[in-house]
Amino acid sequence: MKLTFADFELPERILDVLADLNLFEPTPIQEKSFRPILSGRDIMGIAQTGTGKTLAYLLPVLKGWAYNKTGNPTVLILVPTRELVVQVTQILENLTQNLTARVIGIYGGKNINTQKLLFNEGCDILVGTPGRVMDLAIDNAISLKEVQKLIIDEFDEMLNLGFRPQLTHIFEMMRPKRQNILFSATMTEAVDAMLEEYFASPVEISLAKSGTPLEKIHQSAYSVVNFNTKFNLLLHLLKTQEELSKVLVFTNNKKHADLLFTKIEEALPERFDVIHSNKSQNYRLRALEKFETEVIRGLITTDIMARGLDISNITHVINFEIPEVPEQYIHRIGRTGRADKDGKAISFVTKKEEPLLLEIEVLMNKEVAMEPLPSEVKIDPKKIASEEDEVKMKNAHTVKITEGGGAFHEKKEKNRKINLGGPSKRKVPKSKPGANRAQAKAKSKAKRKK
Repeated sequence: MKLTFADFELPERILDVLADLNLFEPTPIQEKSFRPILSGRDIMGIAQTGTGKTLAYLLPVLKGWAYNKTGNPTVLILVPTRELVVQVTQILENLTQNLTARVIGIYGGKNINTQKLLFNEGCDILVGTPGRVMDLAIDNAISLKEVQKLIIDEFDEMLNLGFRPQLTHIFEMMRPKRQNILFSATMTEAVDAMLEEYFASPVEISLAKSGTPLEKIHQSAYSVVNFNTKFNLLLHLLKTQEELSKVLVFTNNKKHADLLFTKIEEALPERFDVIHSNKSQNYRLRALEKFETEVIRGLITTDIMARGLDISNITHVINFEIPEVPEQYIHRIGRTGRADKDGKAISFVTKKEEPLLLEIEVLMNKEVAMEPLPSEVKIDPKKIASEEDEVKMKNAHTVKITEGGGAFHEKKEKNRKINLGGPSKRKVPKSKPGANRAQAKAKSKAKRKK
């Protein structure tokens, strides 16, 4: 017999909201986390993206929540990105619509004085990014002394983004006696070190080991020569496969995201949008809303979107470029195949990216099926600027390790000797082939001593 949310003995007002959302049965991580979190013990949850972590910590926290007359937050939820603040705050506001809980979400990039005004009526549950929470606490706009439950979501990503100093500062602002609830997609050395230093023997709840691919996601890849040919392939798939109806496309950096958007906007006007950290918060939220409501067919982004964000019914994730960190691939493809639905992940792989894909396959202990490049896809020999740079770097590296001989090497050696510095250095006698500058300087010094 399957467990239902009613078995958690949640307040009727929360069960009604879950029913309105058509949520009746907990996911495995929600089922495994509920009673340990209710026990008051420190918790370390390890679960893949897309497994329902947000409700896994929110439901038991709300079950035990009580109104605080002082108006200071008793629950603090820290997340790494502004988008996640917005998402978690919206979920909380929905779940607490029939309760008296005051929920506030804060993040950087907004006027801090305006955000201070939000706390005039008090706050029970505070959601925020570490930097902005710390700033407001330092300014005495909020007090963290009454926090009873600290929740850190995407703990590993928080540390990857360099938030450790802010986190440790926030820990010092809170009372030592509190419950710490931590969720992470991976168990890294940095996470382990923080657990050892700041948390009291947390109970570990592990749903799946790092790198385990989500079973409901079909993975495939195409071997493609360069960026422009990848674009031709993407366009071909979009034009010939109607099933690519809600597509999330990942690039490795903002410049490539903008370039891809420019090209696809010309081919398919107003069917895609692009978001990354250079876009304003309002622009990003509008783009996410258009994608969620399927006003647009696809969204081009960087790894800012690979963590935490819950956008429903994404049919395909396309890795236009292969991530350099293998775990990031898992986070990317986890945007599809959510809530017991099937999903598809397609990767475009150049020769240079093949070792990166191999690392991903080793991490997952699973091969990604290679598909033949469709004959209709035109191979474009033209390289983009970053691909041209790679060629130059490769030649420079070859020169560096070559010993003696070649004409190009001799020219580089000659140029190096011309740029020796001041007048005294330019008087160093020419050394024999193979002798270096240090030898020449030593000989000159010995002559002066005589």
